[in-house]
Amino acid sequence: MTSKTPFLSEGEGWLLDAYPTPDGMLLWMATQGGERIPLRDPFHPCLYLNGTGSDLKRALALLERLRTPFSTRQTEKIDLFVGNSIPVLEVSVHSPTEFPRVASQLTRLGGSLSFYNCDLALPQLYFYERDLFPLAFCSFSAGSDGTVLKIRALDSLWDTHYPLPPLRHLGLKLEGISGNPAHGPRGRIEIEVEGETRVLEGENPGILLETLNHYLQKEDPDLILTDWGDSQIFPELTRLSERLRVPLSLNRDPRSALRGKKDRSYFSYGQTIFRSGSWILAGRWHLDRKNSFILAEAGLEGLFEQSRVTRIPIQSLSRSSTGTGITSMQMDRAYRDGILIPWRKSEPESFKTGLELLSTDKGGLVFLPPSGLHESVAELDFASMYPAIMTTYNISPETIGCTCCPENLAPETRHTICTRRKGLIPAVLEPLLAKRKRYKDALNASGDPSLRKQYEQRQKALKWLLVVSFGYLGYKNARFGRIEAHECVTAYSREKLLQAKEIAEASGYRLLHGIVDSIWIQKHGITEGGCLSLAKEISDATKLPINLEGIYRWIDFFPSRSRPGLAVPNRFFGVYQSGETKVRGLEVRRSDSPPFVQNTQKSIMNLLARARDIQEYKALLPEAKALLGDALRQVREGRVPIRELVIRRKIAREPDQHQRATLQAVVAQELSARGIRIHPGESIQYIITNAKDKDPASRARSYATFSPDHTYDREQYARLLIRAVEPFFSSCDTMRKELFPDGS
Repeated sequence: MTSKTPFLSEGEGWLLDAYPTPDGMLLWMATQGGERIPLRDPFHPCLYLNGTGSDLKRALALLERLRTPFSTRQTEKIDLFVGNSIPVLEVSVHSPTEFPRVASQLTRLGGSLSFYNCDLALPQLYFYERDLFPLAFCSFSAGSDGTVLKIRALDSLWDTHYPLPPLRHLGLKLEGISGNPAHGPRGRIEIEVEGETRVLEGENPGILLETLNHYLQKEDPDLILTDWGDSQIFPELTRLSERLRVPLSLNRDPRSALRGKKDRSYFSYGQTIFRSGSWILAGRWHLDRKNSFILAEAGLEGLFEQSRVTRIPIQSLSRSSTGTGITSMQMDRAYRDGILIPWRKSEPESFKTGLELLSTDKGGLVFLPPSGLHESVAELDFASMYPAIMTTYNISPETIGCTCCPENLAPETRHTICTRRKGLIPAVLEPLLAKRKRYKDALNASGDPSLRKQYEQRQKALKWLLVVSFGYLGYKNARFGRIEAHECVTAYSREKLLQAKEIAEASGYRLLHGIVDSIWIQKHGITEGGCLSLAKEISDATKLPINLEGIYRWIDFFPSRSRPGLAVPNRFFGVYQSGETKVRGLEVRRSDSPPFVQNTQKSIMNLLARARDIQEYKALLPEAKALLGDALRQVREGRVPIRELVIRRKIAREPDQHQRATLQAVVAQELSARGIRIHPGESIQYIITNAKDKDPASRARSYATFSPDHTYDREQYARLLIRAVEPFFSSCDTMRKELFPDGS
């Protein structure tokens, strides 16, 4: 059933979308009867100013010149770092679409003025104000013109068993495309409806647009799910629509224009990141599977879960970083508590001496494992250690360095932590931790595969929010970040890991390995009951939950390639008693490894996973050797399909800025020479053609331009294969030397 203007004065339904219009926020509701109803909620977003009387007068004069309706009032709000209310001027902008312009003009005034709540995304600000969130099931009443009289959510952010609307899907992708279509030939557009796929013929662009419009109007989808929609499909459709003057029905709201953002590259946490542009629809969603981290990591259920708890609209969240999500949760809590949200972070790092930096500016504690195979080993993991520390010890930017609790010091620091007022960050994280635990408990208790998948995706989405909460605590641009709070968390983590080690050793266990929030312990005759008892003792002593991850039949800690006498702490392969495997640091975990190398490594791992102990592991090595030999023959005889040899790497800078002829630089320059725009941080796919060729341009070729006339470098791929499987033979010195005499 298509959307229509509501005639009912009251109703119930799910909140699908919200976006600003000149006279309020436009809401799209999905009713239980299958209707999609637009409602308009009059909404006046507010920002706040603090400053001297003369500067506030300048601000008011500017507002008058902007000629947009507004109102002001004097009020008081809480400054988080001061801890008390301060006087502020509230500016209410009557037209939501004018709010960004007003805020932008005001923030240019400078002087003594401080600005708050002025750069928040309007849908989020609306959700904070109304206590609503995406996919909330709401009751509402509205006038005959669709103006909201009252609306409230009937479910909660923290519900785990919440109903979702039956959504109508439509899929768009490019025919036969596996890599980035921007780097090579593009296929025709395919449309998928109810499991059936049809190619939209591109020879006649007018017919293509008419056919697409027919499906959009007939199916009236809530969700358009694409592959490469942001970077390829939507830009191409828009160009055709403008050239032929055929309007597209992509938006459910015909009065709204397509909203988009340009692609960009930026530097964060030591790496260059590329974000593709985005195309946002009005009244329905467009989700691009190739341009969404959380969709790839946690599926639709995870995306919906994260959108609900962060109060960020579905489409925006799908293209945002997880840090944006946890920041929104912090701003939501601040808004509801009457705390001002600063325009820009202004809290500087406190001065430290060199000795203080040495003692406080540390990361997590690591105990290196002895390399090789080990039996009777159990792994214990602190559950969400860093967020749990923040909540247990009330660590938040405004609670650090308080003068009212001088005796409450974080370990190895001079940082005091307040015990009298609840911190903003713990208040945000506590319900998040509790909800994730409920999902994990439900996951463990359920035998229904569909429910288990749902719980797994939702808890994974919450896990990512918890993971980034620690990083944003010390992030220099975070709204509510402070490096001293970050240091307190790592100080407590080191103390807790050391406590866990000492308790385990006092109980007769040997600490085999420890890293930040996990310990591997060893004991002859180790049992699950004994480990659970130890876990409880550690939890009671540390005040942090620690879980038994599992007991291994065996685990192999691999030696460093550059320093064979030392093991690498995050590079191992083990098999639990249940038969489940755990692997870290190997090619199967890396997105840049060729599929053939990954599959060969996985085959050998599956073979070795059959071993019940070290003796059986070593007995299986000849079979592993045979698997390796077969794979090497396939490579050296040229029998491996090209698609199985694709390497994916990111480029850190513009193609012409590379100073060394690395393989990715060579391919980036090849694509650039073909007129293809390559952005810093973007991934490229290539095949190694001749790694030792004197001409750098002949060493590798883009996968998108690879043709049957080209060949791959057989020996180089053989070396990659050998490098990937060599660790499994490190425990058998004789066989390792036989297979890898040159130490490859």
